[in-house]
Amino acid sequence: MMQADVVAPKDAETRARIVETAEKLFREIGFQKTTVADIARELRMSPANVYRFFSSKAEINGGVALHLLGAIIDASTAIVEGPGTVSERLRALIVNNQTMNAERFVGERKLHEMVEVALNEDWPIVLDYVQTMRMLMGRLVAEGVASGEFAPIDPERGAALIQSSTICYCHPRLMVECQDKPVPSVDEMVDFVLRALKA
Repeated sequence: MMQADVVAPKDAETRARIVETAEKLFREIGFQKTTVADIARELRMSPANVYRFFSSKAEINGGVALHLLGAIIDASTAIVEGPGTVSERLRALIVNNQTMNAERFVGERKLHEMVEVALNEDWPIVLDYVQTMRMLMGRLVAEGVASGEFAPIDPERGAALIQSSTICYCHPRLMVECQDKPVPSVDEMVDFVLRALKA
């Protein structure tokens, strides 16, 4: 599961404020244009003080990505562990993933710059996110198979197939590219996936 390094409460609070401010500036002036000096100025602290908490701008970028993707993971985990049939929860998971990714990375064009770089450079946080989402899907597949709601399938394989089938509804770059293309709606694709999984 994705998690930040363990730090003292006061330090954690300052780190969170730095990440929050960086995210705000990324949205306002852009990921590439935002400097550590900009972040420090906004927080009324010196750049040297910011560097006490983050060793580099890249580490701050990772903190922002962790915050944004961590919120999606938290919501996704709550859905997987929440009420409803496996099919209902799988649908809710995919639809919510699409909604939250769209809000964060498609609607916010300046924030999308960071996503492009993160994807191009294979930031570890992005790889962790993809693996965590697959693990959550695998949990649902295993539960569906155990209850007889889904036909027997290896949960890891089933999760990989679900993730591949629904990638254009949650991968920021593909979401932008597919916006004006005649792709099926997310609900139509989930219907298709559920039919394939049904016992």
